[in-house]
Amino acid sequence: MDARVAADVLSDLVDFRNGSVNRRIFWDEDIYQLELERLFARSWLFVAHESQIPRPGDFLTTYMGQDNVIVARHTDGAIRVFLNSCPHRGNRICFADRGHARRFTCNYHGWSFASDGALLGMHEESHYEGWIDKSEWGLLNARVETYKGLVFACFDSEAPSLDTFLGDYRWYLDIVLDQTDAGTEFIGGCIKNEFDCNWKFGAENFIGDSLHASWTHDSGSRAMTAGHPVPDYMPVDPLSFHANANGHGWEGGVDGIGTLGLTFMNKPHVLAYYERKRDAMVRRLGELRGRRIFGSVISATVFPNFSFLPGIATMRVWLPKGPRRIELRAWTIVNSDMPDDVRDAVLHSCAQTFSPGGVMEMDDGENWENATKANEGVITRQQRLHYGLRVGSAGPDPDLPGNVSRPMYSDVNQLAFYRRWMDFMTADSWADIPHRR
Repeated sequence: MDARVAADVLSDLVDFRNGSVNRRIFWDEDIYQLELERLFARSWLFVAHESQIPRPGDFLTTYMGQDNVIVARHTDGAIRVFLNSCPHRGNRICFADRGHARRFTCNYHGWSFASDGALLGMHEESHYEGWIDKSEWGLLNARVETYKGLVFACFDSEAPSLDTFLGDYRWYLDIVLDQTDAGTEFIGGCIKNEFDCNWKFGAENFIGDSLHASWTHDSGSRAMTAGHPVPDYMPVDPLSFHANANGHGWEGGVDGIGTLGLTFMNKPHVLAYYERKRDAMVRRLGELRGRRIFGSVISATVFPNFSFLPGIATMRVWLPKGPRRIELRAWTIVNSDMPDDVRDAVLHSCAQTFSPGGVMEMDDGENWENATKANEGVITRQQRLHYGLRVGSAGPDPDLPGNVSRPMYSDVNQLAFYRRWMDFMTADSWADIPHRR
C-alpha cells in the first residue's frame, strides 16, 4: 500500500465525530504493514526496565514492532539498543532471552559485535583486509532515553525527545514510578503469552475499558476474593475520569480504593504497606495523586503498545506478530525498598490475575481472540464498530493534565488512541505529526 492510496483508505477508517471504527484496522495485512513502517518504526517504544540489566555486559532481547533488538548495558554504563541481525547475511545473532556477555557473535560466519553493536571482527578476518571498513558495518543502533527507570528506544532520528513524546502523561506515570527515593524495579522475570488477536485490542482495553470489568471479570473476581464482585461504584462516581495526552491514556477514580483494594483484599499486610507510604507519597506527589488517585487506577496505556495496571503492579507490551497474532510480555513492578513479604504477595497477585494462568488474563484473551476471528466473515467486516459513548466530551480540567472526560465509562480514551494512530498512519514524517496536549 503506497502512501497516496493509504491516505485515501485511512480517512474512512475512524469516524471521530460520531464514534465508529472500520473493522479493517484489525485484520487487513496492508494496514498492518503500514503500522510497522509508520507507527512502530517512528515511536518511542518501551524495551526494558533499568533493573533488568544492572551491570555492564547484561543484556536482554525483545522486539520493536517486528524488529528483534538487543538491549545491552555497555562497558561505559550506558544502555544501548541495536538490531539483532547480522549485517553480513542477516542471521539472528543472539538467541537468548537475557544474560551476560562481553560480545555477541553470529553463528554463520563468526562476525563478532561489542555491547554497543560495534563490529569487532570476524572468522578468517585476513580475507576481508582492504574489503571492509568495520566502523561502517556495526549493528544499527536505536536512540535510547529513559524515564525514571523505564527504558524506551526509537529508530527515527526525527522523532522528538521522549519527554516530548510522553508530554502531560508524565504527571500520571509518576504516580507509579515516583513513590519513593529508591525508585522501582521489575521482579519475578518476564512472563510470555501468545494470543491470536490484533495488538490494538489489548492496548485499547487497557487505555480505559472499565465497561467490561464488572461483566467479563465477575467470576474471576469472586473466585479470588471469597465471593466479592468487581466494585460497582464507578458508574455513580462523577469524579471518576478518563484522561489522555498524545494518544496515551489513563482511567481511574479519586477514592483511593479501586483495584488496589480488590486485589489485596485478602493480603492486609500489602494494604498496610501502602497506607504507611501514603503520607510520604503525598509529600512527593501531592494529595490528589498520592492519596486519592493511587489505588483507584483501573488501567493505562502508553501509546502505542505499553500498558499497565498500577493497582495490580503489572506492566506489559503487546508485541505484534501479524494483524491477527501477538506476543504478550509482562512483568511485575515494585518499589525497590519494598519489604520481601510484600514483594512476594504482589508477585503472587500478578500471577493470580494477569498471567497465562491468571483468572483475568484468560477472560480478556478469549474476548480479544474472538473479536479478531469474527472479522473473517465478509459481511461481518462491512458493519462498523460503535465507539460513540460520550464522544466529544473530553476537554481541559482544572486539576488533571491532558484531555479529561467524566465519568470514566466512555470511549473517549479509545478514540484519542485512534486519533494518534491516525496521526502516525497518515503522516509522511514526524514533521507532519501534531502534538496533542
